[in-house]
Amino acid sequence: MGEVILPWVLDGTDLGEDVLEVGPGYGAVTDVLSRSVPQVTCVEIDDELATMLSERFAGEASVQIVRGDATHLDFATGRFSGAACFTMLHHVPTGEAQDRLFAEVARVLRPGAALVASDSIGSDELAAAHIGDTYNPVDPSGLPARLLAAGFDQVEVRTNEFGWAAIARTAG
Repeated sequence: MGEVILPWVLDGTDLGEDVLEVGPGYGAVTDVLSRSVPQVTCVEIDDELATMLSERFAGEASVQIVRGDATHLDFATGRFSGAACFTMLHHVPTGEAQDRLFAEVARVLRPGAALVASDSIGSDELAAAHIGDTYNPVDPSGLPARLLAAGFDQVEVRTNEFGWAAIARTAG
């Protein structure tokens, strides 16, 4: 994650000193972010994962774990210098909920701040791997319009054979 996916997604983007991570899951990206930015606040909707992350990062002052729903963030407007969400958007059950998540992230970002995001390209193989789990892949071709509608004004989306990466900035 830290040596291949993260550099490809970030593409040199500076997330600043106070970063929001949406859907950290088991914390692979959190590990990398916590070593490269002064403060990371992770919002995790799953109770068990939030508990595990809280225990895992208990001794690290630079990491805060919040059990919450990223479609309704309990943070002040303009709080964060950057945001990241990696390989989690396909777990958001509907396109409408994904769009609310994008709008909430845009709301809590400072003017000119970046959201970096990535996920896999939808496939039958990945759908089969998610039997009994939410699987709602994001079509990268529609992502620019969705991010613009959510409040971002600069959007770049790249794809490769495995997935997509987006960098979107709030109006600054």
